[in-house]
Amino acid sequence: MPAPVNSFKAALQTEGDLLTGLWVALANPHSAEICAGAGFDWILVDAEHGPNDIPLIATQLAAVTRHPAHPVVRLPVGEPWLIKQALDIGAQTLMIPMVETAEQAALLAKALRYPPFGIRGMGASLGRASDFGRITDYAETANEQVCLIAQIESRLGVENAEAILATEGVDAVLIGPADLAADMGYRGKATVPEVKETVEALIGKIKAAGVSNYTTAQVAALSAHMPFPLLSIQPDRCALHGERHRYRAPGPRGCGHGRTDAQSGCEGRRVAALCRLLIVCPVDGVALQLVVEGLARDAERFDRLAHVALGLAQRLADQRRLVFLHAVR
Repeated sequence: MPAPVNSFKAALQTEGDLLTGLWVALANPHSAEICAGAGFDWILVDAEHGPNDIPLIATQLAAVTRHPAHPVVRLPVGEPWLIKQALDIGAQTLMIPMVETAEQAALLAKALRYPPFGIRGMGASLGRASDFGRITDYAETANEQVCLIAQIESRLGVENAEAILATEGVDAVLIGPADLAADMGYRGKATVPEVKETVEALIGKIKAAGVSNYTTAQVAALSAHMPFPLLSIQPDRCALHGERHRYRAPGPRGCGHGRTDAQSGCEGRRVAALCRLLIVCPVDGVALQLVVEGLARDAERFDRLAHVALGLAQRLADQRRLVFLHAVR
């Protein structure tokens, strides 16, 4: 019996619909299972900025098995020993942050594979990857089913982008605009022209190399290059945070010590934050973005505009042209 087919990798290698996914960072198997069954093509279990370790990741991989959403695991660092553990517990697709050189990318690709093509240790028969030894041909077939997503998110990474993209074993690339902006001297300002131009140029290199570009809505907003093969929706924790503010009770709350949210400062900025309905779709290969905004206090106006926008979204969906729909209230 061979290793399980990596449907995510197979989809990347074929021309087809955009693959949409959700970042899962709450480090909980129940929330991961709920997200995996929510209709996305993939989920990403985040161990870089989420409080996940190998045992926690293992429980989440087990929890999502019965759903079709493919679990991608983002590790905090690209250490071969950590990659080995992630693969042995059943991960097939790994995202590695801060890849800056071709040499680093080559080491990562080798860490995902058994000899003679790599350096992965022989021990998967003890873990979930081989169904605890029940998949008898796992070691002989696992190399073809692993998938590597490299994050390029620094000036050095951008400088070496062509060499990274040409590295055998790199299946997809994630551009990290926040870290890239910080490295360029624009911390917290990923939309400044200098960063946007760098992102545009990098996307052009990725497309020229024929490598899949995994992107977030933030990158999509920075770039006119659409459609992207992969697109991620807001993280699970952000979705819950948004719902908390939607349903919270009015009046004085905790941190204001008797003051209203608007007076306290710690919540007031969120109360007056822009509501946004964002629709991104490819029109002749160019990104079209429809943004409906309104103050959170002006719910009636936002609902009226959102109704019009959702009508357009439905027509686009009927034509199979809808790529990304994101509503925050």
